[in-house]
Amino acid sequence: MGGSQFRDHDQEQVHARMLSFLKDQMEKSEGERQRRLQQGLGHAETMFLENVWWPLFHSFHDLYPEYEVIDFDDGARFLDFAYLRAPHKLCIEIDGFGPHWKNTTRWQFADHLHRQLHLTIDGWVVVRFSFDDVKERPRRCQGALQQLFGKLYGSGVPDRLEMSLTPIEREIVRFAISERNVVKAGGVMEHLGYSRNQVHALLRGLAAKGVLVPAEGGKRIRYYQLQNGWERRFR
Repeated sequence: MGGSQFRDHDQEQVHARMLSFLKDQMEKSEGERQRRLQQGLGHAETMFLENVWWPLFHSFHDLYPEYEVIDFDDGARFLDFAYLRAPHKLCIEIDGFGPHWKNTTRWQFADHLHRQLHLTIDGWVVVRFSFDDVKERPRRCQGALQQLFGKLYGSGVPDRLEMSLTPIEREIVRFAISERNVVKAGGVMEHLGYSRNQVHALLRGLAAKGVLVPAEGGKRIRYYQLQNGWERRFR
């Protein structure tokens, strides 16, 4: 299946979400990474987000474009994308078959292989897709990611609800697991250092998403219970 997988109105929505995602990444970055993000992603990287990543995950959570790493010579290198979800870190690269490779010198080719070797030594799982596959065979790329996620995380592709959780919400889920799937506002306040109003708003939000179930005592919520299945997701 070649080209974009979206109808015009869907494409506009995806494009808007992607621009918001990149703007957020840019505002949180600095130096050379910020400059690269200001210039915008390349055609291959943009098509990867539109054709492969978004249709599969419907979220950009835990994904970082133009991710900076320090190489073995203490120099900065930039990955097309990094996916950082404990306990693994994935490097995702999109390779085009064009002048970049055709005109590569022997030294550049050796340096490229050495770079990938050191990423592996540093604990990265390196994933490479050709631009042709991203453009013409995106479902092939999606299938490979599904298999990889199943192997690394045990549950395959995270569902949309799991990926929609903010880092703070995820931390509350982990805290609930540490408390035997029961969470009280006071414990979360102490754990996060947040105010009572902030914590109550977070707990109500997780309950609205179906992650937590309130246990009521009279007119007040005494505590929240973690829904079945969430402990397995965060192992």
